[in-house]
Amino acid sequence: MPKTSQAAGLHRASLDKLHDLDAALELMYYGWRGMTLEADDYLARQGLSRPHHRILYVVARRPDIAIGALIEILGISKQALNRPLNLLLERKLLTSKRSPEQHRSKLLRLTVAGQRIEQKASDHERKVMRAAFDRAGVSGAAAWMAVMEAIADNN
Repeated sequence: MPKTSQAAGLHRASLDKLHDLDAALELMYYGWRGMTLEADDYLARQGLSRPHHRILYVVARRPDIAIGALIEILGISKQALNRPLNLLLERKLLTSKRSPEQHRSKLLRLTVAGQRIEQKASDHERKVMRAAFDRAGVSGAAAWMAVMEAIADNN
C-alpha cells in the first residue's frame, strides 16, 4: 500500500518515481491543487469555476482589454473562452463595450460584483502562497520565482 501524507488537508500519495523529475512534477500538481482548493470551493459556491476566475483575474489587471488580447494572454481558443465569458457577462460580473477605435472589437471590464469575486478568490490563493513563502524563507521564495519564471518562459 502506498505511503501517504497530509498537506493542507489534501491526500498526497507517494507514487513510484519513473523519472528523476517525477517528485518535482508531483509537487507541482499537488501544490497547484493546494493553492487553489479554497478559491475553487469559493468559486463553486458562486456557481463559477477556475476558467471564470482566470478571466476575472486578467480583466481585473487589464481593464478594457479586447477579447482577442484576453485569448492571447490566456493561451486558449475563442471557442474555449466563449462559454465562461458568456456566463460572466450574463451574471453581470463583466461588462462589454465596443472599442471606439475598432468597432469590431469588444472591450471587457469588471463590474463591482466581478471585482469582489475576483478579489476574494485571489485572496484565498495569496493567503496560501504567503504562508508557503513565509515557510520557505526569502531565498526559498526567490528560488521558486526563478524556477517558475523559467517554466513560464516556455510559453
